[in-house]
Amino acid sequence: MTAPVFVVERMPTGPEFVLEGPEGRHAVSVKRLQPGEDVVLTDGLGHWAEGVVRAAEGKDRLTVTGLGVHEEPAPDPRITVVQALPKGDRGELAVETMTETGVDAIVPWQAARCITQWRGDRGAKALSKWRSTAREAGKQSRRVRFPEVAEAMTTRQVAALLAAADFAAVLHEDRDHDKDVVRVPASVAVAVRAPGRPGRGDELHRP
Repeated sequence: MTAPVFVVERMPTGPEFVLEGPEGRHAVSVKRLQPGEDVVLTDGLGHWAEGVVRAAEGKDRLTVTGLGVHEEPAPDPRITVVQALPKGDRGELAVETMTETGVDAIVPWQAARCITQWRGDRGAKALSKWRSTAREAGKQSRRVRFPEVAEAMTTRQVAALLAAADFAAVLHEDRDHDKDVVRVPASVAVAVRAPGRPGRGDELHRP
């Protein structure tokens, strides 16, 4: 069984760390972790540490020992996905899927033709949900570097972002549109790495 991942605001600076608050409650009351079980702590920014539970106290206090902090290299290439605002909860589903597939940055696009519009408190609440979804999906998929979810951008801002990228592609629903089409090789192979310790590279490395 792989060790569960918990998010901390600051990485441990010593060999022992006390996990409290919502993450501690999840570890003690939901996961019901016991002394001797393995855990992983991460700040979601690429830093992570493996440890062993020393004690579980009350409903939300987990003491972890044997910690050593590691850092995952910054992604190369860095993948950013611009997502136009969909209706309902499909935005959170898109964020969850993108996080699980390894996207590094997500940009909400406030396109002029979007039915959904982020304004005022509604926009702030929606953005918070996207960021929370990225955090939770990052934990579930055992990532130690969660995707950044930017503030919503206008079409003009998105155009500038695409223009500054080394490579940019726009997905279009018109299948007969041939201008600036990216030619994909006839044979494509994808290797899905088996679950293991976060941040540890095996024989396969990201190109």
